[in-house]
Amino acid sequence: MKSRLLIGFLLLAATAAAQSDRKFLTSQLAAEKHLPFSSGVLVGQTLYIAGTIADTDKLAAGLSAEEEARNIMEQLKKTIESAGMTMDDVVSIQVYCTDLALYNAFNGVYSKYFHANFPARAFVGVAKLLFGAHFEVAGIAVAKR
Repeated sequence: MKSRLLIGFLLLAATAAAQSDRKFLTSQLAAEKHLPFSSGVLVGQTLYIAGTIADTDKLAAGLSAEEEARNIMEQLKKTIESAGMTMDDVVSIQVYCTDLALYNAFNGVYSKYFHANFPARAFVGVAKLLFGAHFEVAGIAVAKR
């Protein structure tokens, strides 16, 4: 009985520690537009990066696929840096794209944001994205110890 109570207490303490170890990050763009989500959530050494599209004002003005990809990657980079990490800490990326013919245009920009090993990645075709975006990118970064 005592060992079960001790195990229960330890699990409860570990859960409470994990809960208090969360940091919610909001990009300047998300804050200005009062968007109802966090740009990233840092839990311990792991950063969960929300789906990110290009700035909607810039999308409305019309962007080339390369400009859109660059805008997204810059936003991702800012979110990652706000957690005290670098692009080299990114371990996984998911790219959602409304036109798979834009694969090479996206890769031309994307490849410039990583210096050594590339993160694991999925490039998924979708019918539609918010605000007429061609790309949406989400990911996970883990800080090196």
